[in-house]
Amino acid sequence: MSDNQHGKHQSSSQQETPSQIDAEKRKFLIATSAVGALGVASVAVPFVKSMTPSERAKAAGAPVEVDISKIEPGSMMTAEWRGKPVWIINRTDEMTAELSKHNDQLSDPMCDVVSQQPNYCKNADRAIKPNLAVIVGICTHLGCSPTAKLQAGGDMGDKWVGGFFCPCHGSRFDLSGRVFKGSPAPINLVVPPYKYLTDNTLLIGVDTEEKA
Repeated sequence: MSDNQHGKHQSSSQQETPSQIDAEKRKFLIATSAVGALGVASVAVPFVKSMTPSERAKAAGAPVEVDISKIEPGSMMTAEWRGKPVWIINRTDEMTAELSKHNDQLSDPMCDVVSQQPNYCKNADRAIKPNLAVIVGICTHLGCSPTAKLQAGGDMGDKWVGGFFCPCHGSRFDLSGRVFKGSPAPINLVVPPYKYLTDNTLLIGVDTEEKA
């Protein structure tokens, strides 16, 4: 074979080699992509399965059933609905009697902002049953969660009648979630739609047919 022929043979071999390498790379990339996709799927499925049906329903805003049988008079419990805390306060007779005595200190004592509560809770107690208040625990100023100060007096001072204090900016609310004058919060706390399934079972997220 002449030098020219040998050179042509070498050149031909060099031109074929890159295409063969590219073909191998493509096969490798396709294979690794398929394995990667399977890996992602294997991670995603357990994550979805880890949420129980009730947790998925809550996240979507489904009604929440709450057992209220163990709330002692003068105390409260917190449930969760649509990712928000909902307070259920078991008010004593003394607490409910106080509600009408400080209307002159409130920004909206008669609950004229109807959107803040269902029509059946537009009453003196903002509740279906006088002793049990159901309130969304999110301040209407900037969305902080107020602290429960249910008992009169204490570290809130002698004039405090009981209610909720927002530590973020100092908004104050009574035991019906009505805002006191001078608070940064412009309106009362929200009362969610709710109904009683039994005397001891509350369903938050569904309107009742009862009227105030």
